[in-house]
Amino acid sequence: MKNIIVNKILLLSIFLFISCGEKKTEEEHAEEKSETEVALTEKQAKTIGIETGSIEMKNLNTIIKANGYTAVPPQNRADVSTLIGGVVKDIFVLEGTFVAKGKTLATIQNLEVSEMQEEYQSAVANIEYLEQEFKRQKTLSEENVNPRKTFQEVKSKLASERAKAQAAKNKLQALNVNPKGSTSLVPIVSPISGYVGNINITKGAFAETGVTLFEVVDNSQMHLDLNVFEKDLGKISIGQEVDFILTNQSNKAIKGKIFGINKSFSNESKTVAVHARINPGNTKDLISGMYVAANINILNQTVQALPKDAIVKNGEKYFIYIQEDKHEEVSKKEENHKEGENHTEIHFKAIEVSVGTTDLGYTEVKLIEEIPSDAKIVIKGAYYLLSQSKGGGEHEH
Repeated sequence: MKNIIVNKILLLSIFLFISCGEKKTEEEHAEEKSETEVALTEKQAKTIGIETGSIEMKNLNTIIKANGYTAVPPQNRADVSTLIGGVVKDIFVLEGTFVAKGKTLATIQNLEVSEMQEEYQSAVANIEYLEQEFKRQKTLSEENVNPRKTFQEVKSKLASERAKAQAAKNKLQALNVNPKGSTSLVPIVSPISGYVGNINITKGAFAETGVTLFEVVDNSQMHLDLNVFEKDLGKISIGQEVDFILTNQSNKAIKGKIFGINKSFSNESKTVAVHARINPGNTKDLISGMYVAANINILNQTVQALPKDAIVKNGEKYFIYIQEDKHEEVSKKEENHKEGENHTEIHFKAIEVSVGTTDLGYTEVKLIEEIPSDAKIVIKGAYYLLSQSKGGGEHEH
């Protein structure tokens, strides 16, 4: 009798344990279902602005993000100095003004310049005399009237004077001074067309050789120097388009194209400098050294995509919502409702997806589970549905 009672108690315990387990499983299932399904009335859906659509095939770009600076090629930047020292006589330009190639920026005074001109003009006069003498001695030498040695001496003097005159002329031309004139002023001219940058001299100061007096920059050939990480380098190639934003100019978007890739790392960082030429029409207001955030367009491909607002993030996963069949339900007798009034409920189900690149307002989606080809996908209001499924709490965008 005692054994029978014990067995009944054991059977009852097992039954209760199984019942509790089943109840717990049902509760977990209901909770999981509430996380993936949301029901709204037609009126609620209309008020919220729920809109549905379908997956589209879109041409989207894969991008690599890179930061860098605007820059100009070395041949479009000039540090203007002087080949001869002297006192600054006049300055004809201001910082920020545009100058054409050959424009005189300033003049410096050096008395040695007038001596060079005298030396050149004296050599030219001697050349004229020696050329006549050379012709005369050549004729006498051929007729054996004068010794050939005299002819050779005149010939040697003529060659020496010609060399002296050419050397003086080269010096004066390098200084942009007319060899046939008479002046002690040396013009400092711009070697390129561009905008005057820093001016490092003042009137009356002594300008030394080898010291930059003016900076002139031609911005028409502005380009970008972008820093690309080693892991992304294999995806970069000549000709790829670049979109970048000037962070200090109201996020103005500008386009360019890659024309060069360095073959060594920049300093100690694991980045490589990539150079992109800016479209000429967009260089007008740019200044060398501006910081930019750029997107390098790597690949244009046709993929399944949805408007980016159709995709929501919950934790570390991404979801879309599809609309299920409508359900007709009879409401209870409540205030403002007639007894037996029918209300249509719309059910939405969350479907997990993986996402790819985002471009032009669309995001690439890859379905983890199959959905009907004619499924109605929520393209507006998905964030509200996620919030409702979480009890109206916060959601991630």
